[in-house]
Amino acid sequence: MPEGPEIRRAADEVERALKNKTVEDIYFAFPHLEDYGDLLMGSIVTRVDTKGKAMLIRLDNGYTIYSHNQLYGKWYIRNTYNYPKTNRQLRLAIHNENKSALLYSASDIEVLRDEEVPRHPFVSKVGPDLLSEEVSVDELMERMKDKRFRNRKWSILLLDQGFVAGIGNYLRSEIMFVACIHPSFRPVDCTEKQLKKAAYSIKDLVRQSYETGGITNDLDLAQKLKGQGVKRSRYRHWVFNREGGSCFICGSEIEKVVAASRRLYYCPVCQGLE
Repeated sequence: MPEGPEIRRAADEVERALKNKTVEDIYFAFPHLEDYGDLLMGSIVTRVDTKGKAMLIRLDNGYTIYSHNQLYGKWYIRNTYNYPKTNRQLRLAIHNENKSALLYSASDIEVLRDEEVPRHPFVSKVGPDLLSEEVSVDELMERMKDKRFRNRKWSILLLDQGFVAGIGNYLRSEIMFVACIHPSFRPVDCTEKQLKKAAYSIKDLVRQSYETGGITNDLDLAQKLKGQGVKRSRYRHWVFNREGGSCFICGSEIEKVVAASRRLYYCPVCQGLE
């Protein structure tokens, strides 16, 4: 499943294609949405927001198109009515004079009045989106200390979209490594210094992944390894998907465990119990 940075990058592409342009034509694959076609045609896209892994296309007539890519959804930006050759099923198409924004394979699509968006079952429960909202280190630390979150293992908490929106499996492993957090730790087990380090790790890695297309490793090191012919899958991350490889910091062997039914990677030395 794409994580928050990938959805924000997709939203950027959709926004570049649609913002300040009139919707000339729109297609919904689902019958219960078909009646919205006439209502939305002629409106102007004002911006494209994200809330974690959800995308919100804002229109000037007071409506918002909500979509969630889930596991298989994918956006394509094409010249108008120039559809890609794919076996995916087209679910939503928004056309203007020059471009078409096409969403394939996603099944979670809704049309909402703007005032309904905050009450949407997903939007109302999801935590702050670091790529669409201003969130400080202190605010993140306060969330870590909140009774809803402080006694939960980091390995589970970081996947909870109610804690921080958009963090998925690769970001979880990377955040815990950079913050030197052992998979068994909870926020309540951490010192104030550790919590601050975790907050910076969350902010910095989400932003870096967005800006670099998914690289969470040290950028100078990643560039050096790339120049040496190392495969992207082996230099892209500090620890994620590097089981058996050497830690870039201490040289210890990266280990893999299962947490929340998903694979998690860590360095037993850099992320020790002490």
